[in-house]
Amino acid sequence: MKALYKSGPHAGFEYTDRPVPEPGAHDVLIRVHMAGICGTDLHIEAYDQAAQDMIAPPMIPGHEFYGEVVKTGDYVKDVKVGDRVSGEGHVVCGMCRNCRAGRRQMCIRTQSVGVQRDGAFAEYVVIPESNVWVHTDDFVTPELGAIFDPLGNATHTALLNNLVGEDVLITGAGPIGLMSAAIARHAGARKIVVTDLNEERLKLVEGMGADAGVLAGKEKISDVQRRLGMNEGFDVGLEISGAQPALSEMIENMNHGGRIALLGLPNGAWSVDGGRIVTRMLTLQGVYGREMYETWYAMTAMLQTDELFRERITSVISDVVPASEWREAFDIARSGQRGKVLLDWRNV
Repeated sequence: MKALYKSGPHAGFEYTDRPVPEPGAHDVLIRVHMAGICGTDLHIEAYDQAAQDMIAPPMIPGHEFYGEVVKTGDYVKDVKVGDRVSGEGHVVCGMCRNCRAGRRQMCIRTQSVGVQRDGAFAEYVVIPESNVWVHTDDFVTPELGAIFDPLGNATHTALLNNLVGEDVLITGAGPIGLMSAAIARHAGARKIVVTDLNEERLKLVEGMGADAGVLAGKEKISDVQRRLGMNEGFDVGLEISGAQPALSEMIENMNHGGRIALLGLPNGAWSVDGGRIVTRMLTLQGVYGREMYETWYAMTAMLQTDELFRERITSVISDVVPASEWREAFDIARSGQRGKVLLDWRNV
């Protein structure tokens, strides 16, 4: 099979031939149709410090994907050949305290597809049956199916706290931030404000259901609050950017008792105003991945019941590039000027 392969501890990938993986007794073999490029993949391609801390080459990256099941292991019971599927990328141990308590997304021995095990930047990928999400809705295209993983990140982050009637601040207008705005609108938020450094991305936020975009460094969030008729600060914060200034300004603009969900990974240690957190009684909670599998049920239900929501989520996809032209696709993704970039593996 063709695959993007990191052969050793260095920058770049090789578009080359690799053996087709063989599924184990509890696994399924999936023919990949479409795969999304994530920030993690950009780190792996560059082999920067973040990648060096995550991976042990040689390996095949890629964890956001859609495809068709072509082979199942002897003990697979429910997933069938021909099923159209996406995959939960966190493969858990099943035996640690969190796994046994039903909190699998908190497994202390998680192995991530495309990070600690071979992934989906290839014609075929193997994952356990328990990690397969079968699509039964006709509206799930290969493109939409390929972004269920990042949509799950946005859903987990946004729905961590009640949003009905609440004022929501989102820092970061990349694909996950944009999807978070759509989720907040679907879930009944009152006012939604999104911040970013990129003026082009901010042009998209109102189409996702947000009330305003804020160009970070040029406009103050507090000024936008007054313009929207907000008097007491934001009730819920969704920190998607991982940027220190964004988190600091979010904390400054939260209402007393506000709740912040932290998804964005920082480049280094964060320094926060502890006094403000204490005196304003703020709650900050880290979010990683998706709840297994409540998040998958929640995002599927939202897509099933709201056509406008489906349109908004699909609109974050800006480019579909043949897998053989992966360098161009990575350049587009790294530029930060577009939405979600997908690699098409159907005609390699």
